[in-house]
Amino acid sequence: MWFSSEIHLQDVCLLRSRDAGLLPASLSKMKGKIMKTYLAMIVGAAFTLLVVYNAAAAAALPTVGPNPYGLQSHSASGQLEVFSVLRGHSEGNNPPWYQHADYYIYDQQGHELQHLDNTVGYYASAPRLVTLSPGQYLIKSPAKNAFWLEVPVAIQPGRVTKVHLDGDWTTPANTPDAKLVLAPSGYPVGWRANGTP
Repeated sequence: MWFSSEIHLQDVCLLRSRDAGLLPASLSKMKGKIMKTYLAMIVGAAFTLLVVYNAAAAAALPTVGPNPYGLQSHSASGQLEVFSVLRGHSEGNNPPWYQHADYYIYDQQGHELQHLDNTVGYYASAPRLVTLSPGQYLIKSPAKNAFWLEVPVAIQPGRVTKVHLDGDWTTPANTPDAKLVLAPSGYPVGWRANGTP
């Protein structure tokens, strides 16, 4: 009985020392190392999941092409318009405004062709329309429900290819999914290019 009460008094003294910040330095350092290790493991696991998710998402998307029902001009070039995820901006006491995030355009070999500032004016919310030579390209852009999304696009002469990565595109009524490219989370990204599975 006397032995157990002595242990109890030691436990109480240790708790009071801990609460008063009087723990031995070695115990405080050990606690800090353990916390840093757990934090590093959690951050590493989250990063790995994000990379794996985005890699799987990029591989799954078919090519986006121009609207098959849209108008065609006589231009030899085509155009690309990317509705990337919206980013909020603020200035002083003014209300916030939203603009589409910047994105990258790559050729078929994966070489970066352009980093695109996706705004047309300081406060404008419309994305920039880019003129490109006809062909196949890859865009890498921030998207709704994805950190980065890679989308193959087809540019055709006299046509506009639109890519909707903000999740706000409403497709025409009764449009079959077979005619659309869907993001990994299910929202429509654009029209499926002719001849792509």
